[in-house]
Amino acid sequence: MQRVKSARVDIAGETVGSIGAGLLILLGVTQADSQEDAAYLASKVTLLRIFPDEAGRMNRSLLDAGGALLVVSQFTLYGDCKKGRRPSFEHAAPPEQARALYEYFVEHLKSSKITVETGVFQAEMEVHLINDGPVTFVLDSRKEAP
Repeated sequence: MQRVKSARVDIAGETVGSIGAGLLILLGVTQADSQEDAAYLASKVTLLRIFPDEAGRMNRSLLDAGGALLVVSQFTLYGDCKKGRRPSFEHAAPPEQARALYEYFVEHLKSSKITVETGVFQAEMEVHLINDGPVTFVLDSRKEAP
């Protein structure tokens, strides 16, 4: 998840999703993920205080800041590069499961009355963004606290 000043997704030279200030979310889905994981992450994304307040401190959520979301599916986030020279994608969810959870995640976000734009699932996309900060966080519904 990256805080952006703007972002867009193009396919074959045509823009399919575009936002101004807000968050670009690159969403990866594993075989173990569920609707509960997607709902947790959707809530976390909208309420995480990572936007600056009047004093410049990260103290405002996406909802507070009035930002938008651009959600792009990206199964390569679960590529395992530990062995050999070719990534293994054995932990990534199969397309049917990943698509269902991606769509569930997007619908959950839209129910929050936030502007949500998307890429196209399983398409070859060009993602353009202007980082704000840069501010980037990795959110994992199953990650344990250190």
